[in-house]
Amino acid sequence: MEDISGLLQEAKPLYFKRKRRRNQLKVLAAAFVCVWGVSRFAAEPSPYMYNLDNLDSQISQVADGSIIEDMGLPTDEFGLLMVV
Repeated sequence: MEDISGLLQEAKPLYFKRKRRRNQLKVLAAAFVCVWGVSRFAAEPSPYMYNLDNLDSQISQVADGSIIEDMGLPTDEFGLLMVV
C-alpha cells in the first residue's frame, strides 16, 4: 500500500501538469476557431444585404405595374395572378 501511495505522489505533479496543458490547448483551439469564424463572417459581405442602388430601380419597377400583367397573364386589381 505504501508503494502505491509513493507512486501516486510521484506521478501527481506530472498528471496535473499534463491535464493543465491539455486544457490550455483546448482553450487555444476554441479561441482560434472563434476568431477564424468571426473573421470569415465579417470579411465577406453578406449576400442577403440590400443593394441600395438596385433597390430603387426594383421599387420603381414594381410601382409602374405588375410583372405578371406585363407578361400578358390575367391579374386582379392588386396585380396578382388571377385563377380562372
